[in-house]
Amino acid sequence: MQRDTGAHLWDAAEAAKLVREFAGGKTEAEFNSDLIVRSAIERQLEILGEALKRLRRDDADTAARVPGLDRIVGLRNVLAHEYGDINYEILWLATTTEIPGLITILNELVDEARGAAGL
Repeated sequence: MQRDTGAHLWDAAEAAKLVREFAGGKTEAEFNSDLIVRSAIERQLEILGEALKRLRRDDADTAARVPGLDRIVGLRNVLAHEYGDINYEILWLATTTEIPGLITILNELVDEARGAAGL
């Protein structure tokens, strides 16, 4: 693993955990009607996508082990640049169906990076 790999993975994992935390116990209707929660989730998804974009740039081998990385980076690009065209149904589906499994994988990769760094 490259030098910055652990940092990028940690940032991605923490952002994903916050997405899960912010959405926890909410229904899709509650998500759609709560601008603060929606904004918080959007921000963490941007951070997640940016961290994975940097991981892909700095350590393509490790990035290739993150399922859906290209879609996550693409979502980040929409959130950052096409904010008027956000499909909140897709955002909710990503939050509730993709994030839980992604957290598990990112945690495993963070642990592996720590081991590689001797921490």
